[in-house]
Amino acid sequence: MKLSTKSRYGLRALFDIAYNSGNLPAQIQDISRRQEISPRYLEQIFQSLKKAGILKSKRGPQGGYCLSRSPEEITVQDVIVATEGDVALVDCVSGRRKKKGVCAFNGCCATQTVWDEASARLNEYFATLTLKTLCERGQVLGIKREQDHRFMYYI
Repeated sequence: MKLSTKSRYGLRALFDIAYNSGNLPAQIQDISRRQEISPRYLEQIFQSLKKAGILKSKRGPQGGYCLSRSPEEITVQDVIVATEGDVALVDCVSGRRKKKGVCAFNGCCATQTVWDEASARLNEYFATLTLKTLCERGQVLGIKREQDHRFMYYI
């Protein structure tokens, strides 16, 4: 299984919001700069995350994107499902297997159980990791937090 850039960049962007912005809205230009992801592509990814109820947006000069739930409530699995759909190693064990013609051996294949069990374990693992977990790992790695420049005042 190879995850697309949509899920990988989406998770990085959500980590960035949780790590650098807290409760304040994060602007797409700042996330784009810090994570080196195209702002246009981020907008596309954020549409999927908004539709899934992970992100919310606020318009205006002090607007941007913020998490719709706390970082400890958003799992890696939530992000992957929002951006990729089913998390399955092969099509025959995904939710799409009910479609006719996905696999001629559906239901009578000894290896199907292997892929099904592996997909289930992967889903369980992704469900244990939250944005809070990633933020804690970011601190351990020494990733610098960027203060929001919109609220910096100099005298």
